[in-house]
Amino acid sequence: MEALLILVIVAALLALGYAAFNFIGVKKLDEGTDRMKEIAAAIRVGANAFITYEYKIIAVVVVIIAIAFAAIFTVQYGEFSWEPSVCFMIGVIMSASAGWVGMKIATYANVRVSNTARNTKNIGSTLKVALKGGSVMGLCVGGFALLGLFLVYIIFGFGLNMLDIEALRGAHVFTQCLSCYALGCSIVAMFNRVGGGIYTKAADMGADLVGKTEAHIPEDDPRNPATIADNVGDNVGDVAGLGSDLLESFVGAISSAIILAVSLYLSNVANNLEVSDEMLSKMMYFPLVFAAIGLIASILGIAYVLLKKGSDNPHRDLNISTWSAAGITIIGGFVATYLLFNGENADILKVAGFNIGFISPWIAASLGVVSGVIIGGIAEYYTSYDYKPTQTIAQASKEGAALTITQGLSVGMKSCMYPLIVLGITTYVSYAVSGMFGIAMAAVGMLSFVSATVSVDTYGPISDNAGGIAEMSELEPEVREITDKLDSVGNTTAAIGKGFAIGSASLAALSLMVSFLYAFQPEGSSLDLNFTNPLILAGALVGGALPYLFSGMLIEAVANAARKMVEEVRRQFRDIPGILEGKAKPDYKTCIEISSQGALKEMRMPAIISIIFPVIAGFLFGPYFVGGLLIGATLSAIMLAIFTGNAGGAWDNGKKYIESGAIEGQGKGSPAHDAAVVGDTVGDPLKDTVGPSLDILIKIMSTVSLVAAVMFYNYNLLYLIFGIK
Repeated sequence: MEALLILVIVAALLALGYAAFNFIGVKKLDEGTDRMKEIAAAIRVGANAFITYEYKIIAVVVVIIAIAFAAIFTVQYGEFSWEPSVCFMIGVIMSASAGWVGMKIATYANVRVSNTARNTKNIGSTLKVALKGGSVMGLCVGGFALLGLFLVYIIFGFGLNMLDIEALRGAHVFTQCLSCYALGCSIVAMFNRVGGGIYTKAADMGADLVGKTEAHIPEDDPRNPATIADNVGDNVGDVAGLGSDLLESFVGAISSAIILAVSLYLSNVANNLEVSDEMLSKMMYFPLVFAAIGLIASILGIAYVLLKKGSDNPHRDLNISTWSAAGITIIGGFVATYLLFNGENADILKVAGFNIGFISPWIAASLGVVSGVIIGGIAEYYTSYDYKPTQTIAQASKEGAALTITQGLSVGMKSCMYPLIVLGITTYVSYAVSGMFGIAMAAVGMLSFVSATVSVDTYGPISDNAGGIAEMSELEPEVREITDKLDSVGNTTAAIGKGFAIGSASLAALSLMVSFLYAFQPEGSSLDLNFTNPLILAGALVGGALPYLFSGMLIEAVANAARKMVEEVRRQFRDIPGILEGKAKPDYKTCIEISSQGALKEMRMPAIISIIFPVIAGFLFGPYFVGGLLIGATLSAIMLAIFTGNAGGAWDNGKKYIESGAIEGQGKGSPAHDAAVVGDTVGDPLKDTVGPSLDILIKIMSTVSLVAAVMFYNYNLLYLIFGIK
């Protein structure tokens, strides 16, 4: 069984090796004119400065949390327990490494995409450079995630003998190690997504509100002081933040499946059911193997698009990459399922929840793959300007900003229904065929080809940056037309990626919820969250409100940072003579500093709430209140994330639909375009800050609660005062 880890490390090393190959390949390309090099260097310096300072803050937070974990587990196990803290730091290192490498390649690829468009005037060739840059981020997400899991298995599972069956039945330290590894990834994702999201939207809103709507100069015009900060934000928020986010989702899904397998096994043992130690071992390896197959499939899907002859249809090429990876994952997953579970005793399979034989977990995982693609398709329908919802927003813009915003809200709200139906069907059918383990495997399946989806997603901000560089370098309009087309497709792929993240988060959170209940309830007892229990109902009500509090704080944070940016841009237009005539150079550095300081200042409270809130609730009111809290937060966060992501994407592409000349008599600078810019500005913090952060919120809360579940049960205020558990 241990030999299966060879497949995991081979997949991880292949992905990281291919990422390094593409990184070098992109860097070898020419950057273009001196002006292009100068702008690209400024973006690179700004991105490096922000993420370096942010990582210093993360390092301090990580040390504090690691010490707290050591103390908590020492109290819980009655002896010094350092292992979960080390696993937590491994997760931090893996996630931070993926974000750093992805951000670096984005700052190298953007100018090379511009130059490729300038030299070739060919959208297919330009797409390949953007996708090659994006693939570095995507492959690092899958590669670093599996590398970290491999290290946890090798060092702690085998090196410290935590995978021994008696050890699993005893202290459960290995599952705590997995939880802490996932939490380490989540902490970095929270900082990168929230900090990067505030940074990029503050700069973007400042540039748009003053530059486009007041001064009526084009987007990314070099006369706008906020343009460099805006382009820096694309890299720190939409690349480093995105990569850390999806890596955290990937790890969370895999970890939840493994932890749940152990929890189900221990419950069956306690209930004197027929169990098999070998079956437990297979269930603990299967999520890793399926993820490794998905990573290899992603490598093949990405390589196919990069190696084949380029076309003038970027959307189709990107879909080929994603769909081929998904198809290969399903086929390879069946082979793995057959080799692992075929021949197992039928009674053992039934006790494990495999209700239709050995293929049960494969069916659940395949459902996850298919549902992910369907949810992505739904997101595409509601956000692409090729379809009616976004076109109606563009048409509404002719009547002013108020109707633009109203129509966008309508589109976003309506877009929630179908993804939730898909998730509901997937949840029920996965459970029907493979029990709770099936739900966890559906989450793994949905993210198994995450490297392909992140590659396609990251190509978007790289293309957006490329357009900015083309505009600021005053390249011919044809270059900007190519990058705008790529960027428009990128807005849709970003919405698809967010759909994958929140969909998998809901499934993984449900799995973690069950593991949470197993963690503190007596082994063998029935699991339930009875909503007639006022403690659980109160928790659910508070939990339902929490994502709204979190989202409101994020929007306010963006508004505060953007306000300072707007004031600075207005000041420069007012106080620097000749700036709007192009005779004086704007002060880009000050705008970069404003975004950096604003992001790092404003992100503190939302990040702290996601970690501290379930801890305080648990020590005050106990684990059942926390169980209700998690259910309420998960339900409201799923819908809020889909709404904000799709509404924001539709507003953005509605603006681009007008800019493409699709509405007769309307174009850049028209009243309809001004209204669309306002709609896009409203949607910016929703789609790029709030939506992507909500899936991290529910997974951090679920993981923190799982880690501290026993402490909540034994040490909470209600129990100490009233004896209520």
